[in-house]
Order: sequence, then C-alpha cells, then structure tokens
Amino acid sequence: MKKIKKRDHVIEYFAKNIITVIALVMVWRGVWYILDGIDVWLFGSYDAWTGLLGTIIGVAILYLPDHDLKEIEKL
Repeated sequence: MKKIKKRDHVIEYFAKNIITVIALVMVWRGVWYILDGIDVWLFGSYDAWTGLLGTIIGVAILYLPDHDLKEIEKL
C-alpha cells in the first residue's frame, strides 16, 4: 500500500481551491459581460444610473431573504 505524504494532501488541497477560485472568477466575468451588454442595449451605457440601480437591486437582494445585511459584514 502506498503511503500518502502530508505534502500530497497540501498540494491536492491547494489545487482544488485554485480550480474553484478560477471557476468562480470565470463565472463572475461572464455575468459582468452579460450585464454590461444589457446596460448598453437598454440604457446606452450610461454607467452612473445603471451603477446606482445595480447597487440598489443588489442590496435589496441581500436584505430581503432574512431582513438583515450580515452578508456584507463578510466583506
């Protein structure tokens, strides 16, 4: 039976986490580009109003389920 070294566990741990981080960044990037496309399509890329509207909608999405903003504390 092959003895697994502690170093192997550490490498596997970091590899899995790096892959997860890369996947999350890719999803975030895709969502960002889709929202930019919607911004240009609907509002002609007027960033000030759509940025304000997006912030208000985002805070509402975080607030409505449990009526607090504890998720923001994690930042």
